[in-house]
Amino acid sequence: MKVIEVENLSKIFRVKRKEKGMRGSIKAIFKPKMKEIKAVDGVSFTVEEGEMLAFIGPNGAGKSTTIKMLTGILYPDGGNVKVLGIDPTKRRKQLAYEIGTVFGQKEQLWTHLTPYDNFRFFGAIYDIADGEIEKRIEELSDTFVLSDFINTPVRNLSLGQRIRCEIAASLIHKPKVLFLDEPTIGLDPVVKENIRSLIQQMNREFHTTIFLTSHDTGDIEKLCKRVIIVNSGQIVLDDSMAHLKFSDASLEDIIMEIYRSR
Repeated sequence: MKVIEVENLSKIFRVKRKEKGMRGSIKAIFKPKMKEIKAVDGVSFTVEEGEMLAFIGPNGAGKSTTIKMLTGILYPDGGNVKVLGIDPTKRRKQLAYEIGTVFGQKEQLWTHLTPYDNFRFFGAIYDIADGEIEKRIEELSDTFVLSDFINTPVRNLSLGQRIRCEIAASLIHKPKVLFLDEPTIGLDPVVKENIRSLIQQMNREFHTTIFLTSHDTGDIEKLCKRVIIVNSGQIVLDDSMAHLKFSDASLEDIIMEIYRSR
């Protein structure tokens, strides 16, 4: 079953054009010249249920813009997209009940609250009954080993502990698709391995589809069976990890060569 279907997706941003000698002029302020940038340019792909996909590329390649269109935050300028059969542009609220997101550089937890209180808060947002939310918190606490600090304010947690709580919070409503954006950024090697193991366990036990973006090739090689590389708003490679591993070059070398060739 295909849980994500993207066909010829595109997004164009209009930005001010910098011109020599125009900085600070009245004309530049009131009648700026604009240029169009194709952040996403005719992207097409599908993702199967339970798949763990790496969606990677350099900064400015169009990764975040694509994710924002998949989750309904941005409207596309062209093409079609469906997540779990839902059009994000038309039924964003309905889709929100079916997906989860974790951004390694952005906190979704209230830092003055404990993880437990945060989980209760998210449970209320998703209209989960009290008895069910308590059961869910207990399950997630066991899976992610949170009991030692579940009643400690988030601001007092280590980065690794916070990321574990962020992932747990994103699963409170049992999403079918989880978008992970740099989930191991800034973590030491031991904690990275722990987070990767938890993501694998989550995929195995809950059959959650994982859509991962990361600059860490360790995340990609150890978690994902398929890689899509984007650059300049277009897909430049869509291949399985098994096939790429037969190459004489490392995944990092392959990625760098693609970046240089564009």
